[in-house]
Formats: sequence, structure tokens, C-alpha cells
Amino acid sequence: MKIPLGLVPIVLQNVLCILSGVLFGGIISAAPTALFLLAGLVGLPVYSGGSSGPAVWIGPTGGFLAGYLLGALLAGLIAGKPDVDESKITWKNAVRITIAIFAGMIILYVPGVIHFARWARKMEKVPADKTALAFTLSACVLPYLPGDLLKIIVAVPVALKIRPLLARYLYPNEKSDSE
Repeated sequence: MKIPLGLVPIVLQNVLCILSGVLFGGIISAAPTALFLLAGLVGLPVYSGGSSGPAVWIGPTGGFLAGYLLGALLAGLIAGKPDVDESKITWKNAVRITIAIFAGMIILYVPGVIHFARWARKMEKVPADKTALAFTLSACVLPYLPGDLLKIIVAVPVALKIRPLLARYLYPNEKSDSE
């Protein structure tokens, strides 16, 4: 899904990459996102709007793709490996998952902002009355924060519900603490 909004579209890819990181947890958390990025890089039309290839990586949104990987990894490391015992939702678990998703969504902006600012400067998109950073923040950060907050609000309960189910399939032979 892609909703055009200036040079950077509104997408669900960012929260889905972070969510996959939280669902898988730990060091393997970035594997689904890495596979997604690799698929797009080799030409499968998986990026926003059905785009793909190296040209997307050097375009205005290329840095966000790298951010998806960093965000998924960070979120997964904070969330940790899923456990069947998480079916009993606790405040501690809910806070950890919320922090993981929030941190992942924040960190994905870092390479995105850096790359976009360089791209905008190189392509002479920065208005004379703004710095590259001010232009970047107004073009690809501030307009997206309300939507990203909504995505986080939806992703947290989804993660809390799916993590223990996924743990049953990922780690079927591991005993839980309650057994």
C-alpha cells in the first residue's frame, strides 16, 4: 500500500518490518526484513508502489530501506525471543514490546533522514530559505509522525497477541517456565 505525500509516500512497510522484528525477536529479528530488501534489490516489485531495484536505494526513500533493517533488528533485540508464556500479558511485557516498536520506528528515520538530506542537496530540491535538515524534517519526518504513532498503537496489541503463538511454532521443543 502506498499513499503519495510529496517525495516520500505513506506506507505500511515501515511498521510491518518493525513488527516482524518484534515477532521473531532476538538476533533473527532482521531476517524477514533482510529478505524483503534483498527481494526488492534483485528486481521483485516489493517496495512501495511495486517498485524495485538499485534505483530505489539511491532515490529519496533509499535511506528508509536501510532504516527498516536497523529498526527491525533493534526492535527484535529489545523485544527478545518470543515465549509461549507471553500469552499471559503483563505490564512488563507490554511496556517492553511498546518500547521495542517505538525504538524501531524511531531508529528507521536516522538513515532515512541522512540519505534524504544528501539526496535533496544533490538534486537541488532544498529551497534557498531552508537548510537541508529543515527541508528534510518538513518533507519526510513531521508529516508522518501522527500516522506512525497510529501504526505503533495498532502494532503493539498485534505483537502481544501473536508473539506467544509464533513461539509455539518457532521453538516447539523448548519448555516454558510454567511447565
